[in-house]
Amino acid sequence: MTAPALDLRAVARAYGGGRTLFGARPVVRAVDGVTLALPQGRTLGIVGESGSGKSTLGRLALGLETPDAGHVTAFGAPMPAPGTPAWRALRRRMQMVFQDPLGALDRRIPVADQVAEPLAIHGIGAPAERRARALDALAAVGLSAAQGGRYPHELSGGQRQRVVIARALITDPDVLVCDEPVSALDVSIQAQVVNLLIDLKAARGLAMVFISHDLRVVRQIADRVAVMYLGRIVEEGAAEAVLRDPRHPYTRALVSAAPAPGRHRRERVILSGEPPNPAARPAGCAFHPRCPVAVARCRSEAPALEPAPDGHATACHRVTPAAERAA
Repeated sequence: MTAPALDLRAVARAYGGGRTLFGARPVVRAVDGVTLALPQGRTLGIVGESGSGKSTLGRLALGLETPDAGHVTAFGAPMPAPGTPAWRALRRRMQMVFQDPLGALDRRIPVADQVAEPLAIHGIGAPAERRARALDALAAVGLSAAQGGRYPHELSGGQRQRVVIARALITDPDVLVCDEPVSALDVSIQAQVVNLLIDLKAARGLAMVFISHDLRVVRQIADRVAVMYLGRIVEEGAAEAVLRDPRHPYTRALVSAAPAPGRHRRERVILSGEPPNPAARPAGCAFHPRCPVAVARCRSEAPALEPAPDGHATACHRVTPAAERAA
C-alpha cells in the first residue's frame, strides 16, 4: 500500500509560557493532539473559525514548525529536523500557498523573477531555463509573459494569487498546502482560483491541504473534511457526508451558516457567545459553553474523536446521525 503523502499523529503545538516582567505568560495550545492522514492525490479540507488552529496545523504538516508532541511523517519517512539538508530537499516536494498574496510577494521584484526563485534556491536548471520555466508556470495559471514582467502592485488580487500558486508549483511538488487562498478575493475571482486549483490537482496528481472557513469553497474542492475547534478535530469524514449530515453541533452551525439554495432562514443555527479564550480552555468539551445540547458530562469529560462504522468520526458525547435526529 502506498504511504500517505502526510501523516500526522497526535501532534500538538503550544505558544507562550514562562515569565515576563509582568508575570506569567499564558500558554495557548494552538494545536492539541491532532491525528490526520492525507493520501497521495487527494484533497483534505480543514475548516473552522479564526483561532481554531488551522494555519498552525498547516505549518506543522509542512515541517515549517516543529510539534511539541506527536510526530509528522511525509511520504512514509519522519519529517526531518528544520534547517537540515534533508528538510531543505523536502521543501521542493512540499509547497504552500499563502493567504495574503501581496504580503507573500516582494514588491520590488518582477513577478516572473519571483516565480523562478525556487528553482535557483534548489539549483534547478540554468538561468535561461529557469526564466522559461517561470513563464510556462505563469501560463499554466492563466498569466501572460507581459504580466510576468510587472510588479505585484501592478496586478489585481486574483492575478497576484495566481502568481503565488505558480511559484508554489514551479518545483513540481507532490503536496500543496493552501492557507485561506481565496478569502481575500471577490467571489467571482474566488471561483476562478478554486477551479484553477481543481484543474491543477487533476493534471498533476497533487495531494492538497485546503484550509478555509468557507464551506462552499471546501465543498467544491475537498475529498475529505476535518472540522477544528480550539485546536482539536471535532468531526472528520468524506466531504459530502460531513456537509450533508453534520453530526457535531459545531459543524451543524457552520453548515447552516453557509448559503444554500432553498434553505429557509429559520434553519440557521445561531451559536451563543464567542469562542473561549484559547489560553483558558474550558474543562471537558471545549465547545460546551456554546453548545445548545450540552449536558453535565460535556462540562467535565472531553470527548474522544470516535469513528462510526461509515468512517465518519465525531468528538461529541451526544452525536446522532441525521436519520435519528429526524425520528
